[in-house]
Amino acid sequence: MTAPTLTEFLAAPDTALAKGPVAMVFAEDEVELDSTLRHHVDSGFNSVLFFAPDSFTLAPDVTENPLIHRIAYDLPSGDSLTGAVDAVIKAAPGLWMYYCYNAEYLFYPFCETRTIGELLAFHTEERRDAMLTYVIDLYAGDLARHPTAVSLEEAHMDKSGYYALARNDPANHNHPRERQLDFFGGLRWRYEEHIPAARRKIDRIALFRAKAGLTLRDDHTFSDEEYNTYACPWHNNLTGAIVSFRTAKALKRNPGSTFDIEGFHWHNSIPFEWHSRQLLDLGLMEPGQWF
Repeated sequence: MTAPTLTEFLAAPDTALAKGPVAMVFAEDEVELDSTLRHHVDSGFNSVLFFAPDSFTLAPDVTENPLIHRIAYDLPSGDSLTGAVDAVIKAAPGLWMYYCYNAEYLFYPFCETRTIGELLAFHTEERRDAMLTYVIDLYAGDLARHPTAVSLEEAHMDKSGYYALARNDPANHNHPRERQLDFFGGLRWRYEEHIPAARRKIDRIALFRAKAGLTLRDDHTFSDEEYNTYACPWHNNLTGAIVSFRTAKALKRNPGSTFDIEGFHWHNSIPFEWHSRQLLDLGLMEPGQWF
């Protein structure tokens, strides 16, 4: 069943916001909608809120899944992602939440054998209310066979080329913020001439615990600066990764870049194995004290 508006859904969410963690999936187009929703259901989220225009279609098994709650929402026509996330935060303080776009898939240490609930229970015990994730670009290895740059079976990623810079605080004479960094790499780095400077970062605070007054910014950080830190002061904490076709499909769809790109494959490309061990081995997420 589709809620006709977000306001109407939040007025009577039934069991969707009764217990966390809650995933929010925002559809920008119809690419890999079913696989995105199935992946996050399988990760152990107690409910998945799916924001999409009514015209976007889903497979029958996805439509009928009781954990998936569809909400009519149109990002391509200008509806606000931050506005939707802020509204859900306000409606369900205290719940752990997550958000992503279609054709994005959350990975975290040992996700093959442990649920997202187990991950967040441990993270909560470490007195953390948010978790840093890195958005790792995926792309089809052969654009001749996959001109949209999306292929689950032939997904590739960059094995190197990631780096971090200090995140300066304009309110404090541009001194670096404590335990905050801006992270770069992947296609947004290799094709930076086609990416606006404000959108080149690959860090996203995608997992967080809602609380009164918390709001999401357009740069994927939060109004509470402690939420934007990668670790607590005394030791390293868990981090996750969101593997994403979003940048690749945008670069091939955009008339300003598509003709400049014959293929994304380069000497540091490797097949993506769809396993957390590969991301851990490459240093693209951190197990912290969770063994």
